[in-house]
Amino acid sequence: MTQSMNQSMTQSTNPPIVLAPGAAPVALVTGVGPGTGSALARRFAAGGYRSAHLARDASRIEALAASLPGAIAVACDVADEAAVTAAYATVVDTLGAPGVVLHNAVLGARGDFLAVEPRHLRRALEVNVMGLLHVARACAPAMLAAGGGSIVVTGNTAAHRGRANFAGMAPSKAAQRILAESMARRLGPEGVHVSYLTIDAVIDVPWTREAFAGRPDDFYARPDDLAEACWTLAHQPRSAWTFEMAVRPFGETW
Repeated sequence: MTQSMNQSMTQSTNPPIVLAPGAAPVALVTGVGPGTGSALARRFAAGGYRSAHLARDASRIEALAASLPGAIAVACDVADEAAVTAAYATVVDTLGAPGVVLHNAVLGARGDFLAVEPRHLRRALEVNVMGLLHVARACAPAMLAAGGGSIVVTGNTAAHRGRANFAGMAPSKAAQRILAESMARRLGPEGVHVSYLTIDAVIDVPWTREAFAGRPDDFYARPDDLAEACWTLAHQPRSAWTFEMAVRPFGETW
C-alpha cells in the first residue's frame, strides 16, 4: 500500500483494524463467483487489501485467490453457522481480522407463491438472511474492539418490492435489508459502518448474456462498476455515511 493510500485511509475512512505496523488491511468477501464477487476481490486487492474469498465450492475461488497478492480461498456455506465460525477463524489465523466485510452471497428461485417450492424459499432465507447474520456475528466483535470497520451487503430491488414471480427470493432479500438496517443502527454508534447496495440491474455475466441475448452492452451493469460502488461505501467518512445506495444502468426502468 502506498503512502498516499495510508494517509487517505487514516484521514477519511473508518479507523482500520491494525494487525501489525505496516500490515495491509483485510477484506472478507462472501459469494465469490464469476461476476460481482470476483470483481470485489480484484477491486479491494487493487486498493491494497489482502482478501479472503468465501464460497461453497473452493475450486472456483482458488484460482482467483492465487492471482491476487495475499489472498486466500476458504470453502464455506454461509448458511451453516459452524462453517462460518470455522472459516472466520481460518481467515484470522492466516491474514488477521477483516476490517471490511463484503457480503455478496445470494440465492433465490423464480416463481409465484403458488409455483415456488417452499424448500427453495427456505433455502433463500438461510443464505440471504441467516448467512448475513452468521457472517456479521463472526466479524463484528473484532471491529467493535478496534473501534471501526465496514460491512457492505449487496442487494437488489427484490428487497423493496414483491413482484409476482419473485416469491422465492424477494421475502428473503427484504428481510436481509431490514437485518442490515438493524445492524447499522446497532454498530454505527460504535464506529462500524453497515451499508446496503441495491443493484437494480441485470449484471453482466455469461449466463445473463445468454438469457438476454441481443441486448446492447449498456443494458447490463458491469461487475467492476458495482465493485467500485462497494469500495466507495466501504471508505466513506463518518460524517457522511450512507446506509443504502441504489445503482442501475441509465436505461433501466425505475
